[in-house]
Amino acid sequence: MTGEFEAIERLRRMLPSPPAGETWIGDDAALVVPPTGGLLLAADLVVAGVHADLSLVGLDDFGWKALSVNVSDIAAMGGCPTHALVSVAAPPDTDLETLYSGLAEAVAAYSCPVVGGDLSTASQLVVSVAVVGECGPRPPVLRSGALPGDTIFVTGPLGASAAGLAALREARVDDAATAVIDAHRRPVARVKEGKAARAAGASAMVDVSDGLSADLHHLAAASGVGFVLDHVPVFEGATLQQALGGGEDYELVFTATNPGHVAASFAEAGLRQPIAIGRCTSDPGVFVLGESELPRVGWQHQWA
Repeated sequence: MTGEFEAIERLRRMLPSPPAGETWIGDDAALVVPPTGGLLLAADLVVAGVHADLSLVGLDDFGWKALSVNVSDIAAMGGCPTHALVSVAAPPDTDLETLYSGLAEAVAAYSCPVVGGDLSTASQLVVSVAVVGECGPRPPVLRSGALPGDTIFVTGPLGASAAGLAALREARVDDAATAVIDAHRRPVARVKEGKAARAAGASAMVDVSDGLSADLHHLAAASGVGFVLDHVPVFEGATLQQALGGGEDYELVFTATNPGHVAASFAEAGLRQPIAIGRCTSDPGVFVLGESELPRVGWQHQWA
């Protein structure tokens, strides 16, 4: 067995060191240089058996996901992540190095260093992450700014993560399963896409964490609008139902008044073009896909 302080030191060596003038892991609190613009704060946690089945995915995937889901919340505001605090509660026999190897890969991918946190033993693996981000001098994109007539965009096809989980449970190993399994194991936060949408004048935005239907209903409720969808882009190998309610895709859904500005902003950033899927309506009771009402489906935690 290894003591807490020795474990913390081993994990610290796996992560980047602070620049001059900042203090990260190893003191009572982190000291960082604050951003010059607006400050964004997000916190989320992942729980083994709830947010991931560790009989199907690795501890490194779990570490990657813990940071990615929080960075996605910053991306949904059109911001950039700057620092993270990571706290781990886990059974004493947990392979922390493997967990942190995935976390370190996410740190590098998002340029979001871990500057502190906590480590504790527990009966169940829980990773709690808080991310700090910045949005520069312009306001962030909220869920509440969509206007009637705005075009609704999504940054990519949906349903991959849910399809990947199904493929893992079925032990499928065909070529079609590979991409969706990768999407489930290593979801990608769309930071560059969020910045491009914000630069294009996006009026509202949300990340697809609970499923397109649920998250679009969140945006509509916050903005006081309804929506009519022409179609839903479905990831190859997924189903429409997985795209609507599967969740954990972490693509961004946003609204904008000027589609031309959106196309130009994404092209300038060198990104794939977002997909126009419908429009906002003035009637907040209208939720339609094609010719049918779109029910609110998606992930929710259940409480007594």
